[in-house]
Amino acid sequence: MHETFLHNAPAIRFATFLAPNLYCTYEHIARYVGVKVGYPTGLSVGQSLEDFVAGQVDVGFICGLPYVRLVDSPGSPVELLAAPVLQGECYQNKPIYFSDIIVRSDSPFASFDDLGGCRWAYNQRTSHSGYNLVCSSLLEQGKTLRYFGTMIETGSHQRSLQLVLEGQADAAAIDSHVLDTLLWQNKDLELQLRVIARLGPSSIPPVVVARSLDRNLKCRLQEALITMHNDPRAADGLHEGRIDHFVAVTDADYNDIRTIFARVQAAMKA
Repeated sequence: MHETFLHNAPAIRFATFLAPNLYCTYEHIARYVGVKVGYPTGLSVGQSLEDFVAGQVDVGFICGLPYVRLVDSPGSPVELLAAPVLQGECYQNKPIYFSDIIVRSDSPFASFDDLGGCRWAYNQRTSHSGYNLVCSSLLEQGKTLRYFGTMIETGSHQRSLQLVLEGQADAAAIDSHVLDTLLWQNKDLELQLRVIARLGPSSIPPVVVARSLDRNLKCRLQEALITMHNDPRAADGLHEGRIDHFVAVTDADYNDIRTIFARVQAAMKA
């Protein structure tokens, strides 16, 4: 696509706060959207959601739980722009995803109910699919995180998966979008892992935009995202990241995550 930008247009600063294996996909999206709206763009790896508060990020790819916590804070600096709809029948052409419980292919564990006392790997406490949803599922069964024998915080879904593969952890909950993409990129991985349970669906990690950004520009950014799949070359880039297309979403769409988080927090304080 030929890049023609508005004269002296400032760069739109994109940042990803999600799994690193999708960086190239988000870079492709940022570049395409920039060309469509006539602005140069750059993608960085977000360090903290405080980047939004400090005005250092214009558009971000973030997990649904941090979005809910950020938008519900006083003077929230962000609002929703769009959300991806993933490839695959299980996603029902909706902006949803799952938390896939994985073990090694040779593991004796066959279901979530078998995992009592296991070595459990999770990415971080601010993750919905890796932590929040797991806590909620345990609560529904009258259990707590003490159900697991050992808890290992890894810092990322990919690291959690790696610890399971290496035998340093018995199981982990992995964002299904991340897992789908890893399996797409590495066909042999499917022989090394088994999904023994699937939690969800939940509202998928959205694309958010700085509330302070010009309203007209925000509308143009959203339009570029939700029509991106109509461009064959742009669609190919989306498909590499297992994304079919983007749709507009509302804050109410994330009430499922909001409700689960409130339930988990209340239980932890009890």
